[in-house]
Amino acid sequence: MLSQQILNGLVTGSVYALFSLGFTLIFGVQKLLNFAHGATFMAGAFIAYYCTISGMPFLLAIGLSMVATGVIGIVVDLVAFRPLRKRGNAEFPALVSSIGVDLVLISIAQQVSKTQVLNFPFGTFPVKFFNFLGLRISLLQIVILATVAVLVVLLIFYLKKTSFGRQVRAVATNERAAALLGVNVQSVFLQTFFIAGALAGLAGVLIGLLFNSMQFLMGEPYMLRAFVVVVIGGLGSVPGAIVASLMLGVMQSLTVAYLPSGLTDAIIFTLLFIVLLIRPNGLFGDANAVAGGTRQ
Repeated sequence: MLSQQILNGLVTGSVYALFSLGFTLIFGVQKLLNFAHGATFMAGAFIAYYCTISGMPFLLAIGLSMVATGVIGIVVDLVAFRPLRKRGNAEFPALVSSIGVDLVLISIAQQVSKTQVLNFPFGTFPVKFFNFLGLRISLLQIVILATVAVLVVLLIFYLKKTSFGRQVRAVATNERAAALLGVNVQSVFLQTFFIAGALAGLAGVLIGLLFNSMQFLMGEPYMLRAFVVVVIGGLGSVPGAIVASLMLGVMQSLTVAYLPSGLTDAIIFTLLFIVLLIRPNGLFGDANAVAGGTRQ
């Protein structure tokens, strides 16, 4: 049923949005691609899993996972990005450095899990289904959609309406001018990495619940698709990342349902090619895109 597949795609796309927002936020502020973001996503699922099987209440496990992946994000900045920022022209070296951190985190997860596929214990989240307007929707899908919607609204409010958000946009627009105006640039970097890491960690937990399957390489396909999302949506554009994520989720769901599954990636990258031909800066991006909006 078409409407059912669209619903499933929106659920998957909302998790893509949660994951991609952190990636977009970091690029919007620092103009750097953090390819350790996928490993942070995986770490969130792993941390929540091991906390849960140790007897910790699941909500507390999620909270601890988000804090831990936020800290991982800060460590990534301190190890892979800050030393290179001080030297200037850090785009390519930082890209390579973040890939190195990604491989380190994957190796740690591989050793910890012994390469096994992990599953949350039965009953970790209630298995309930509802019928609404001919659609079958699970309680988990409802919680995912509601959680992502609330977090997206809070993030946009944070960027647009708070003093920290103004600092983020100032640094994204002109780092040197922001520093001259008294903005603590390093603090902005650390806070954006924490937020991005926490969002990626929560996305990992939600995907782990949705498919009840986690393994040490789970973040890599999502990292690739997040890259597609931020390019299609517009580098540095938060609204673009949200819209592109939902588009990608629906397209993936429809492709799997009605076409050979092997065509999914081909169609996704064809869409990327077409968008770049028509809108080289993405659907919502332009040459002056920054986190939370555009340069003024």
